[in-house]
Amino acid sequence: MQILSIKGNNHVYTSNVYLLLGEWKRIEDVNTLIDVGSDPSIIEALDQTPTGIGKNKIDQVILTHGHSDHTAVLPQIIEAYHPKVMAFSHYIDGVDRVLRHGDIVRCGDSLMEVIHTPCHTEDSICLYDPDTGALFVGDTPVIVSSTDSSYDRRFYEAMKSICNRKVNAIYFGHGEPLRHHVRGRLLDSLRNIRESLRD
Repeated sequence: MQILSIKGNNHVYTSNVYLLLGEWKRIEDVNTLIDVGSDPSIIEALDQTPTGIGKNKIDQVILTHGHSDHTAVLPQIIEAYHPKVMAFSHYIDGVDRVLRHGDIVRCGDSLMEVIHTPCHTEDSICLYDPDTGALFVGDTPVIVSSTDSSYDRRFYEAMKSICNRKVNAIYFGHGEPLRHHVRGRLLDSLRNIRESLRD
């Protein structure tokens, strides 16, 4: 699977936008955007990105949650590329499929698992690729460095589930990916979340 970070050229507050492609860009590979951000200039960047001959530029969009910095450009993306749109919430305009915890979705040439991680929002999800160990987290706080916040048990159980997987890289909704000492950072976070559980 190829993972491309798509950048717009407007200076607006926006999320990271990831484009997932198959290694060989075959017809059967599913070109997938994870989040669409709030910068409409990403459409120009997408138009200039090679995504495979004879293929749809964008086959599907998966939203990690419903906040506007991750979703605002969705109407323009739908108008430009007519993708299938998936999210955990059915309250987002334009969603064709409501995802559930444990769903498997083909992205590029990989099969990715949907992990419900209610914390940042009730509809937050992570997407995990067992072949590469890539974990896309949106704004889910999977790296927790203190015990100052409070978390509920559902998020703790979700983090335990993530820590039971082989995660090699974490792709955040904001900022650069984490590719070093990933397992140690996740386990440290799990301990901090456990100590911060609400009664």
